[in-house]
Amino acid sequence: MAAQAITKMNILIADDHANVRRGLREILVDAFSGSHFSEASDGDQVLTQLIKSKHDLLLLDINMPGRSGLEVLKDVKKTYPLLPVIMVSVQPESQYAPRCMQAGATAYINKNSASDDLAPAIRKIIDTGTMPVLIPIPN
Repeated sequence: MAAQAITKMNILIADDHANVRRGLREILVDAFSGSHFSEASDGDQVLTQLIKSKHDLLLLDINMPGRSGLEVLKDVKKTYPLLPVIMVSVQPESQYAPRCMQAGATAYINKNSASDDLAPAIRKIIDTGTMPVLIPIPN
């Protein structure tokens, strides 16, 4: 299946700020029409959402209440090693991107550049085959 044909995905957006989740969703709705989005505001909700239903991609904030995004990432990768995880943060890439990648993240996106970088990063993940086989999502 060609990467351009893949537009319907189950995407979990995890951030403790509702406005950030909404903004990330808006960016992705335009680029991946027909996709289904679910949300989580902390690490426990991330793990619950992943248990409840299959997701094709996780956007995970580094700074969340309770357990940090890095701690959650490690748990996610133990249970769902093929799930692509894009870490999002306002923290400098030079400090956090290497730690995130070492912990198993597929990519690191600075929130300040998400409107320009997020959709192309997801397309690159799809193109390189990091994305698991996608199950069509009913409308």
